[in-house]
Amino acid sequence: MMTLAELKNALSGDPEQLLRLRLPGGDAVPVSFHITEVGQVTKDFIDCGGTRRSVSTCQLQAWVGPDEDHRIHAGKLLGILRKGSSLMSSEELPVEIEYEHGLISQYPVTGVETVDGAIVFSLTTKHTDCLAKELCTPRHVVPAMFASAFAKPAACCGPGCCD
Repeated sequence: MMTLAELKNALSGDPEQLLRLRLPGGDAVPVSFHITEVGQVTKDFIDCGGTRRSVSTCQLQAWVGPDEDHRIHAGKLLGILRKGSSLMSSEELPVEIEYEHGLISQYPVTGVETVDGAIVFSLTTKHTDCLAKELCTPRHVVPAMFASAFAKPAACCGPGCCD
């Protein structure tokens, strides 16, 4: 995933370059999108194995409004990021784009390239995962190649375990 520092670096070359967002699967966010929010989002949680965890990202909200002639340039986004810098705990935060296309989703930024004079950011999907597989996954479900990672007996997500 792209970090905030990498995003700023990609934007700093030419402030007049237009920005584009490429969704997973290749579709593009309409070119008239606005960046309406920048913030640090932190999720503190306990996984099903009882381990306390914390995950933080720099999240940018992309919104497509009624102004179809709107275009965002690299310099504009860089200015928005500078205004929000006091909210960020680190320049190494991974960057996600929040965008509504039927559902509101967060898309990690995975890459950047210049295409036809525009900076194009590639977005990917997020997936759920069990962070305590060694406790929660029944041994018969685990492929043999991962068996050594599951040496402890399954003790977590069975009936009455997570009550």
